[in-house]
Amino acid sequence: MALTAIVFDVGETLVDETKDWEHAADACGVPRFTLMALVGAAIERGESHRRAFERLGVEHVPDGVATGMLYPDAGPCLRELRARGLRVGAAGNMRAANEDLVRPFVDFVASSERLGVEKPSREFFARVRELAGCAAWELVYVGDRVDNDVAPALAAGMAAFHLRRGPWGHLHETPPGARRIESLMQLLELV
Repeated sequence: MALTAIVFDVGETLVDETKDWEHAADACGVPRFTLMALVGAAIERGESHRRAFERLGVEHVPDGVATGMLYPDAGPCLRELRARGLRVGAAGNMRAANEDLVRPFVDFVASSERLGVEKPSREFFARVRELAGCAAWELVYVGDRVDNDVAPALAAGMAAFHLRRGPWGHLHETPPGARRIESLMQLLELV
């Protein structure tokens, strides 16, 4: 495989969303454990995380990613990949305002809001490939969710890495054709 570009999901791949989920629970007026249990139930049922808020009767879902911090391995991994001459991007289901958090570390960033399409749709991954400026087979997509990141990337003809972190990363099994990694530093050893 002639690798040209690597694109990363944002939430729970590059960005630790723990504080965002805590803030969301506080904004909804429920214990943090309650919201996370409902999110876990949604994950297990293959539903959107938004279903947890519907179950709580919350009409406006609090923003995510805005207060998140990069995982400790994210910055070093992204810098090393760029130093190796790879085109590095970040693309996820998020608001356009959240792009600024990862913009300094990548060559391009795209939010589902700005793209006008969300994962896991084929169109999202087609747009990611266009932004990367290469053929699908020259592109790797890295994410924590099999349903939103890994499986659709494979279906789009990309290579995919399943990062086992965050709730989705631990609940989902790595599908055939994808590689499982435990950290972004491990990714550096494999590409």
